[in-house]
Amino acid sequence: MAIDFATFNAVVSHVIDAGFPVLIRGRHGIGKSEVVYQFAKDRNLPVVERRASQMTEGDLMGLPSIDGESTRWNAPDWLKEACDHGVVLFLDEVDRATMEVRQGIFELTDSRKLNGWHLHPQTRIFAAVNGGEHAGASSYQVGEMDPAELDRWTVFDVEPTVSDWLGWAKGKVDGLVWDFINQNHAHLEHMPDAGGYEPNKVYPSRRSWVRFSDTVDSANLLAEPKQNLASIYNLGAAFIGFEAAVSFRDFAENYERMVTIEDIIDNGKIDMTADFGINDHLALVEKLEASEMLVTPLSTTQIQNLANWFVTLPSEVAMKLFASIGANADNSNVIALHGATATSGKKVLDFIVEIVG
Repeated sequence: MAIDFATFNAVVSHVIDAGFPVLIRGRHGIGKSEVVYQFAKDRNLPVVERRASQMTEGDLMGLPSIDGESTRWNAPDWLKEACDHGVVLFLDEVDRATMEVRQGIFELTDSRKLNGWHLHPQTRIFAAVNGGEHAGASSYQVGEMDPAELDRWTVFDVEPTVSDWLGWAKGKVDGLVWDFINQNHAHLEHMPDAGGYEPNKVYPSRRSWVRFSDTVDSANLLAEPKQNLASIYNLGAAFIGFEAAVSFRDFAENYERMVTIEDIIDNGKIDMTADFGINDHLALVEKLEASEMLVTPLSTTQIQNLANWFVTLPSEVAMKLFASIGANADNSNVIALHGATATSGKKVLDFIVEIVG
């Protein structure tokens, strides 16, 4: 079963503190490396990273030298560091390594030593691979890891949520990029169950959105997006693919007059919807559904803002919104809204009766 990063972070310390190596499996670009580096930062440990896919047997095992009548192995720099000091040893792309390298990693993960060199007691081992049970493994040109190999690892299949990324990305990507993903979850990344991957086609990923954001931000293209739509689109197509680039360009073009869920629910700016038609209201309701804001109980202020908006809606939109609120397992929001009164003096219950009647 795949887990999100919040769950992974909650349990991985138990495995690491017990001295066992951790293998993270998941799609490319979801933040596997980022979570390892964050773990190291939290533990105040340096990261020693090696891409197993680029290692030769000599890179892993080191080189022999003659010591009197015997031969000893000189450890490569990364291994010596992991033996001399406590570090987070991060072996990326293990499933793309040669069989000789993977056999050497066997010993490292199984007994915490390699060619007579013993890892420091505080050294922790992580590895990351693409694929896994829920990540479209058939889309990647990687070697299969047999049961004996996997048995040396504690394997976590990671399937992060959109909320994982939004929480992490807040303040790390441009606000316009963050708002776009917050309102267009489907464009964050291409999911394997959406038809697989076409050869040579560029798809969006969590990593490519960050790179795209860094690029347009450094070029200051989003300060005046309407003046830079061509460049925004061309860069977008290169980083996140054609479909996502088109949607983002259109979003950027209309960004100044965009009304967000936060504008309504958090800030109570109901006047921003004064000239809305039915389709505009429906689109805002769909954004609310996609935002997952209704999953948890809203504050008293948020309920009041929701009530103020609710009584201004066309009847069909109001009923769609009410149904959406009531669809959640936690019915506290629908109960609170049902009993609320808008600042105009109109009771939500009376408004519902008018619609139904």
